[in-house]
Amino acid sequence: MSNVFLGLGTNLGQRRRNLEQALEGLAHICQITAVSSLYESLPWGISEQPTFLNLCLAATTELAPMRLLAQTKQLEAAIGRQLTYRWGPRLIDIDILFYDDLVITDERLVIPHPYLAERAFVLVPLAEIAPDLCHPLTGQTVGQMATAVDHSSLNLIAPPIWQTAVQASSRPANGGPP
Repeated sequence: MSNVFLGLGTNLGQRRRNLEQALEGLAHICQITAVSSLYESLPWGISEQPTFLNLCLAATTELAPMRLLAQTKQLEAAIGRQLTYRWGPRLIDIDILFYDDLVITDERLVIPHPYLAERAFVLVPLAEIAPDLCHPLTGQTVGQMATAVDHSSLNLIAPPIWQTAVQASSRPANGGPP
């Protein structure tokens, strides 16, 4: 089993429900071990769009990195994401931030996520669940990187929402206990 850390974001539609659906879907492809609080953030890259809701999660998986990427892209499409333009509005975005201590540079996948160290909306929620996680290229911990970024565009919205989403997806069809 490998340890993975994912970042989720949404700024279209019913944003909280989009994240809940993503968590429900991810629970079917990996074992979620921790989920951060929910944050609202200003858009990054292109500012003329709605604000985002963001969270990060830790999980274990038996999927290889490229297979995990394929599964997350399928999940995004199932939730309704339509590709537009880079850093544009999106119904759901699921990014692989870290996969064990692997360093991957491929045209389809870069791990660790290449913009991780610049994004408070990733680092602050990730620091909640993995402050001592070490970046394999820089040697810095997530906690150290989180203190180095500007948090002014980030607002804590709610405690973790994953318990509700995961429990709902694990109930049998008859509605009884799992």
